[in-house]
Amino acid sequence: MKCVVLANGEYGPLERYSSVVLDSDLIICADGGANYAYEMGLIPAYIVGDMDSIKPEVKEFFAARRVTVKKYPRRKDFTDTQLALSLAEEMGADEVVFLGTLGKRLDHTLSNLYSGIELAMMGKQVMHYSPQCVVYLTARRLVIEGQKGDVVSVLPLSEKALGVCEKGFEYPLENVVLEKKNPYTVSNTLAEEKGEISVEEGILAVFHFLTSDG
Repeated sequence: MKCVVLANGEYGPLERYSSVVLDSDLIICADGGANYAYEMGLIPAYIVGDMDSIKPEVKEFFAARRVTVKKYPRRKDFTDTQLALSLAEEMGADEVVFLGTLGKRLDHTLSNLYSGIELAMMGKQVMHYSPQCVVYLTARRLVIEGQKGDVVSVLPLSEKALGVCEKGFEYPLENVVLEKKNPYTVSNTLAEEKGEISVEEGILAVFHFLTSDG
């Protein structure tokens, strides 16, 4: 089941997200992410968080459509995005696509990336999408499809990532060990329209910078 989680971050042109949400089975908004769902004409199944960012008119709109709201106190142990992710797991999602989780604040971006580690370690698909960059979390094998010359960076989120391979790139890798303290595997480029990245042990964040369509 594919779940789309909308966070209250940076989005850019909202029309660029239609293809990402088109085939979703479940939509969850993390607090102010509901504002963007409203602008995109999406009706989420749930809105979760402390409700300090959702606009009053948006809250009223979704209440009239009987959208389930799970409200938490402002002083809590988890971020709104983490709460949304926990709900996605509870609902049985095996693919989670995050929107609005990149940019705006670096601490929030890192928190959002780290929050998906456990899910990725379980072999489920985790992706953070923006019109400029897509970030995948993987603990196994990942195929990147794009345009020749697209920039792709790989960073370990675990202390070490063992048996890392990159095929179909300008600078291929074969069974290397990546360490978090030595993040040299940045700014590689696709040699063709498809590249493959795999890891035997550990967790990788793969950044695919999308070629602008002008």
